[in-house]
Amino acid sequence: MEEQIRPTSGKLLEGKAALVTGATRGLGRAIAEAFAAAGANVIVVSRKPDAVARAADQISARSGQKVFGVAAHVGDWNQCTALVERAYELVDRVDVLVNNAGIAPLYSALHDASEELFDKTLGVNLKGPFRLSSLVAQRMLTTGGGSIINVSSVAAVRPTQHEIPYGAAKAGLHVLTTGIALAYGPTVRANTIMPGPFLTDIAAGWDMEKFGEFAARMPMRRAGAPDEITGAALYLASGMSSFTTGALLRVDGGQALVRD
Repeated sequence: MEEQIRPTSGKLLEGKAALVTGATRGLGRAIAEAFAAAGANVIVVSRKPDAVARAADQISARSGQKVFGVAAHVGDWNQCTALVERAYELVDRVDVLVNNAGIAPLYSALHDASEELFDKTLGVNLKGPFRLSSLVAQRMLTTGGGSIINVSSVAAVRPTQHEIPYGAAKAGLHVLTTGIALAYGPTVRANTIMPGPFLTDIAAGWDMEKFGEFAARMPMRRAGAPDEITGAALYLASGMSSFTTGALLRVDGGQALVRD
C-alpha cells in the first residue's frame, strides 16, 4: 500500500518531489505553484530554457522550496528519457508526476489537417505522457510508490470539429491512465483530471461573446480560474487519495453536461 502522507509541518506534500510538465504557464504553472506551497520540491518542465529557469526562480522565491527548471520537448521520445534521468539526478526520487503539457494546433478543415499536425499533437499529448509515465512508474516501484496525474480535456469526450486530433490524443490519455494504474499498482496510483474551460493565456484567442453564450448553459455559468485546478491536483498527489486510482475527475464547471 502506498505510504500515506502525514506531514508534521502541516504541509500536505512535505518531503515530496514532483515533476510537472507544461509548468511555466496556465494550469501547469498553477499546479507547480500549489505543490511548492504544499511543501514539495518541484521540477518545472517546458520547452524553453529561459522560461523554465524564470518559473523555477519565481516559484522557489515564493514558496521557499527547491524548484528546478528543466527544458525538454515531451513529444520527443529521447528527450523524455533524458528528462527522467535529469530529474532523478536533481531530486533522487519523484513522488508525483503531472503530465500537463499539451498542444491543440488549429486547422481550417479536418481533411486539410497535415500529417505533421497530427503527429505533433499525438506526440505531445499522448506519446510524451506514455513515455514519462512508464519510466517514472517503474522507478516509483523501487522507492515506495507515488502518484501519476494526467491532465486531459473535455475534448476527450465531447470534441468539436476543430479539435479532433487533440480530442483523440486526450481520449488515449484516459486509456493510458487506466493502463498505468493496472500495471504498476498497488504502490503507484494513476488518475486523470479532465479540465473544462479555464482563463489561461489560451483564452486570449477565444471569441468571448460566443463563449459567454455557451457558458450560460453550463451549470457554473463561467470559465475557471487557474488556481481552481489545484485542489484536484493536490488531492490526487497526496495521501488523501490513497484509495483512488484509475479515476477520472472532471473539473470543468459542468461543461461535459451541456448538450447541443
